[in-house]
Amino acid sequence: MKKSEQAIKLLRALEELYPAAECALNYETPWQLLVATILSAQCTDVRVNMVTRELFKQLPGPQQMAAASQEQVEELIRTTGFFRNKAKNLIQSSQQLLEFHQGQVPADLNALVALSGVGRKTANVVLGNAYGIPGMVVDTHVKRLSRRFGWTKEDDPEKIEKDLCRLLPQTEWTQCSHTLIAHGRACCKAPTPQCSRCGVVALCPRKGVARSS
Repeated sequence: MKKSEQAIKLLRALEELYPAAECALNYETPWQLLVATILSAQCTDVRVNMVTRELFKQLPGPQQMAAASQEQVEELIRTTGFFRNKAKNLIQSSQQLLEFHQGQVPADLNALVALSGVGRKTANVVLGNAYGIPGMVVDTHVKRLSRRFGWTKEDDPEKIEKDLCRLLPQTEWTQCSHTLIAHGRACCKAPTPQCSRCGVVALCPRKGVARSS
């Protein structure tokens, strides 16, 4: 069986375990998802959802965010960590949206990563979930699991993204990220995977191997 076929077989088994795997961030617009994803760096989705509830009441769109003071935004997002830098990026990216994109979040990866505080991971979250454009999100869980599954040997997220995009059909990219994140949180944890209770251990090429990657 080819490597790609093995990967799809494992992915299908994981999808059966996590049929409801989806983006855990609460949002109603592409801009809200962009903001929530920026805030999710080094922060749990649960905390982000708590913070954005009030944040979006006070600053419901890029116009309001762009006009807000650094101090106001910092106070609203303080509990997400790294709040000073995040506040700066939220204000600047909103100003950039108004200046270059008529206040709309672009459905284009290159345009997204040109915004302050937006890397490929954030851009792919927005593309895949807000616009239905396939995007492979490589967070800490996807990085860890894809290395354990033998889908990549790389350590750099962008190189991992390229490997996974070559391995899997484009139609699988967005949902694959959700599914791997769900499994990473529930079972295939760092530093040691919980193989004894894993529902797909029989399909894992590195079952029982405790490793931090």
